[in-house]
Amino acid sequence: MINFKRADHIHICVPPERLEEARRFYTNIIGLEPTERPRVFSSAGYWFRIADIELHIGVEDSHPRSIRHTAFEVSDVLAARIYLESHGLEIMEEPLIAGRERFAFIDPFGNRMELLQLL
Repeated sequence: MINFKRADHIHICVPPERLEEARRFYTNIIGLEPTERPRVFSSAGYWFRIADIELHIGVEDSHPRSIRHTAFEVSDVLAARIYLESHGLEIMEEPLIAGRERFAFIDPFGNRMELLQLL
C-alpha cells in the first residue's frame, strides 16, 4: 500500500519555440509565481508555485489533443471562467458531477486544464 501525503507537482509540455510565450502566459495571464528550477536538467523549462504544489513546464514537440489533463480546485470557478474567456481561451464543458462545478480550458499550447469548485 502507498500512503500518499500530497501532490508535489504537475508537468506539462509546450513546443520548444513557444517556451518563453508559455512563461509569459502562466505568469501574466494565469498569475502563477515563478519558483527556482534546479540547473541539473538538460532541457529548458520553468517551474511555478500553485498553492502547495508546483507546475513544471518542459519542452516537447506538439501532440494531438487528448483527454489528459490537470485539475485545480479554485475558490470561484465562475469568476475564473469569465476571466479566462476574457483572454480568449477555449473553454470546454465538462460532464456534471454532483458536488462540483467545473470546466476545462485549453492553454495556448494545447494543454487541457480543468478548474473546479466544490459545492
